[in-house]
Amino acid sequence: MQKKVVVEQVQNNVPEKKYRAGAISATVWLNRGQKQNGELSEYKSISIERNYTDKDGKWQSTNSLRVNDMPKARVVLQKAYEHCVLQE
Repeated sequence: MQKKVVVEQVQNNVPEKKYRAGAISATVWLNRGQKQNGELSEYKSISIERNYTDKDGKWQSTNSLRVNDMPKARVVLQKAYEHCVLQE
């Protein structure tokens, strides 16, 4: 039986690195938390988004990608992944 580890958020996560290809970006987040036993924990997560202008010309972002966004998404996700694994 696996023991479940719960991480409580201690402070807001901090963007560590952002990779951009056109309107597509992948952000590496450094998350800090505290386990139930009081031990401090750090882990990274990656978010991906597409930026666009709406009908009023205001910048917006979404996590929904179009088919044509996929090649750029692949590139920025690969760079974010390399950032995470090559630092450790």
